[in-house]
Amino acid sequence: MSRIRKLDALEILDSRGRPTLKVRMELEGSGGIVCSASVPSGASTGHAEARELRDGDKQRYGGMGCRKSVEHVCGIIADALYGEDFHDQQQLDQRLLDLDGSADKSRLGANTILGCSLVFARAQALEARLPLHRHFAGMIGQNGADRLPRPTINLFSGGKHAGGQAAIQDVLIVPAADTMDRALAQSWEVWQAAARLIRDELGMRALTADEGGLAPAVDSDEQLLDLACRAIQAAGLEPGRDIFLALDVAASHFYQDSLYNLQGQALTSVGMVDLLQKWSRIFPLVSIEDGLAEDDWDYWPQLRQQVDHSCLILGDDLLCTTPARIQRAIQTHSANALLLKVNQVGSLSEALESLRLARQGGWQVTVSARSGETEDDWLADLAVGWRGDQIKIGSITQSERLSKYNRLLEIEKDCGFPLNPWPLK
Repeated sequence: MSRIRKLDALEILDSRGRPTLKVRMELEGSGGIVCSASVPSGASTGHAEARELRDGDKQRYGGMGCRKSVEHVCGIIADALYGEDFHDQQQLDQRLLDLDGSADKSRLGANTILGCSLVFARAQALEARLPLHRHFAGMIGQNGADRLPRPTINLFSGGKHAGGQAAIQDVLIVPAADTMDRALAQSWEVWQAAARLIRDELGMRALTADEGGLAPAVDSDEQLLDLACRAIQAAGLEPGRDIFLALDVAASHFYQDSLYNLQGQALTSVGMVDLLQKWSRIFPLVSIEDGLAEDDWDYWPQLRQQVDHSCLILGDDLLCTTPARIQRAIQTHSANALLLKVNQVGSLSEALESLRLARQGGWQVTVSARSGETEDDWLADLAVGWRGDQIKIGSITQSERLSKYNRLLEIEKDCGFPLNPWPLK
């Protein structure tokens, strides 16, 4: 049982220089321990995501400020939580949801609710003197974890993460190494080799996108996949043995009037499925995320049927970590994996419900960061504690990404966990 003594918040800046929220909490009887949690924010967002609260003042941060969220934490939420005993995360989160009272979290804001939800979890872990990943494991009924999620690491970016010079959003590398230490070392070699390739062949400097991926100007989206394979080889590794590939297509963002527009091509849904199937045969792909638009439901089962013998069919915008959409996708055989983003749904308890639904459907789960991140490393503990099969943080650059990778290295050293045994092609 935990009773909140102090709760406040402040507006901070995320990795894109946009405002976000940090929430601070102290529990009674915790010996004066004060902890905090910071909230990420996405750029590529599905329409079913819970709604962030922004100030709307165009004279300040273009309307993106989070002072209203700060006011809610320090006002209505603090007033409602002070002095109450909370037995667990579910009870705290339900109190927050009741306070909000809207279907999409638009009254208090999903960012506001998530900040309070996360900081309570961290406070409870500190109170119990448990590593945060052990506390998260307890939420799914486990004494602890026994493995680390396999990293899927951003190499090249396009779409909304990089100004649209390529239609697809990310090409990621997936090391087949057996330790996090080795996986990150290999990924660094591939990133450096890719930077040399685009310098020598395209005359481009190693400029990076939102999540730290390289963002070369290319003639076609397929060229990014080819560059990735050649970067792997240039690093002295073998595509399809040492390093695999994953795609974040983010197809909703180039879908218009029932057509997919990829750099001069206008493809029907059938044509898009055929293209992804072709890529899965040519390249060592093990995961395709949002290969179709989020509401192109009629063709997602076809994508899964034609491609999932070799790839995960991973839903992000399609699912928005939302139980109703996950249930629909399970029933219609539209996907076989969930990209879990806690801020898409608004609280840890709701994200946990989505995790359980995905597992009941026999799916794999990739726990994911957002394009707008902070140096807070709670995501690494969440992915370990909730037994994520993969983790998607971003590239092996930039402190807001590296803080999570460094936390995974720390857990690996302290606990000796191996990487999840995946991928298989």
